[in-house]
Parts: sequence; structure tokens; C-alpha cells
Amino acid sequence: MSDPRITSSIFTRGAVDLSALRTPAPTSAPVQAGPPAGAPGGAVGGVTVIDVTEATFQSEVLERSLNTPVVVDFWAEWCEPCKQLSPVLERLAVEGGGAWLLAKVDVDANPRIAQMFRVQGIPMVYAVVGGQPIDAFSGVVPEAQLRQWIQAVLKAGGVTMAEPEDPRLDEADDALMSGDLDAAERAYRKILAESPADAAAEAGLAQVGLARRVAGADPQAALTAAGANPDDVDAQLLAADIEVLSGMAEQAYQRLVGLVRRTAGDDREKVRQHLVGLFAIAGPDDPAVASARRALASALF
Repeated sequence: MSDPRITSSIFTRGAVDLSALRTPAPTSAPVQAGPPAGAPGGAVGGVTVIDVTEATFQSEVLERSLNTPVVVDFWAEWCEPCKQLSPVLERLAVEGGGAWLLAKVDVDANPRIAQMFRVQGIPMVYAVVGGQPIDAFSGVVPEAQLRQWIQAVLKAGGVTMAEPEDPRLDEADDALMSGDLDAAERAYRKILAESPADAAAEAGLAQVGLARRVAGADPQAALTAAGANPDDVDAQLLAADIEVLSGMAEQAYQRLVGLVRRTAGDDREKVRQHLVGLFAIAGPDDPAVASARRALASALF
């Protein structure tokens, strides 16, 4: 699963024929009883994980998915990789609090369901929305990527779900706020080692660097020195840092974009890298960052 977004594939809407599963067969009841099919939120009494059979597939998966996204986990007792993936799925389903439902299908006990879904190997996970499978992946994937995939499934199902708080970030942020920059850096780097694309950790690490650079500096003196020496690269970089800390990020960006235009070689690259580091503090969605990135591209090319 290289891309967690909903993608076009053999699993897109209508590609898998589930009509044979829409008429329940008289077999045993599910291990865990869920709320009535079509119940708002998809979970009652805290039930977010259910075992599904052929007899219950229509009500527990197809009909539920008309209101709540359903993630179907195909597994077997003998499957070692399943024992790695399934517990993570179950934990995330409980964490979701009913925003989506995890339906577990034992392929040995329910071969007909597996056949309908074209399951050739396990673990295999499908997302079902509106009565049809919309995406799938096989094998064990990292939790961070799994979270992204589930968020994409929820979005496809029209569900808005706030991201849960990350205790790792809370710990790192607390260290930063208390001034323990070494501990904050270690915490942010650990998060990035586990989740390389974590924007919050990248922003936190950039703030650590900013705090170190301005430590002991006299803000007014730094700005005065920069005004008196417009071509002094180090003076301009420190002034930009002071401006960002003072809530004048746009002014800082303009200062450094202008410096990029006036410099060349190593100095120019030093300024560019510094500016990009300041962008990380605000994040890519900040309008000022978007504008400054365009200005930087113009200055460079």
C-alpha cells in the first residue's frame, strides 16, 4: 500500500460482485452482537469490533456501511502476520469510538466471503462504504500509514473525525515549553524516526533550532544591527528569527527572500535553508508560507 489515499483499482466501486452475499444463509449468529443495522454511528454500547459470518455479512457489513464505513479484516488463526495487524486494527477501531466499524472475517470459517472479495492471501483488509468495497490492501503496514488509510476511508464515507492527541507530541511540547531543548529535540526526533512525515514533529524540531539560535540575544539590538548591515548574512538571519518569535513571520520571510536575491553561492544556499526551516515552524498550510514560497522560487529562478 504505497499510497493510503482512495485509489482506482480492481477494488473500486462496483468492481467486486457481492450480490451472492446479500441473501443471508441460516447459519450461526456473530460472536459479538452489534447495534441494529443502519444505526447512527455504527456502534452502540461501545461495540466497534465484531466477528462476521456469511449469515450476518449483509446486516453487519453491507447495510451498516450505508451509514458508517466498515473495515473488513480477513484473517486466520494460523496466519502470523494477521496476529501483528489485527490487534492494531482493533485498537484503532476502539479509539475511533464508532466513527467506523471493524468487521473480522475468519477465512477458514467463511471461505465464500473470501472468494467474493477475491482474497488470495492474508492479512487482507477492505474498506466498505455505501454497500461497496472502495479500497483494499494486503499484508502488514506501519501504524502511521494505517491511520492515514483509515482517515482516507472516513473522508470517502463523509465522516469527519478529529485526530486523537498524540502523547509523544505532548511530551515533546512540554519539554520545549519548559526550556529543556535537549529533551525536546530527542522526543521530536524519535517521533520523526517512527513517523517521518509528521508535520507537528517537524515544526517542533524547527522551534527547538529557533530557540537555540536566539538564546541570549538582545532582540532590539539584533534588529538594529540588521538594519545597519543589510548584507550581513548572520545579522539578517538572527533578525528573521527574532521577527518570527515576535509574531512578525511575514516580515521575516520578506527579509530573507530579499537576502536571497542579493546573495550568491554558499551564502545564498545558507539563507535559503534557513528560510525553509522557518517555514516548517508555521506549516505548509499557512497562507504566508505559501506566498513566501512563491516569492522564494521567483528569487531563485
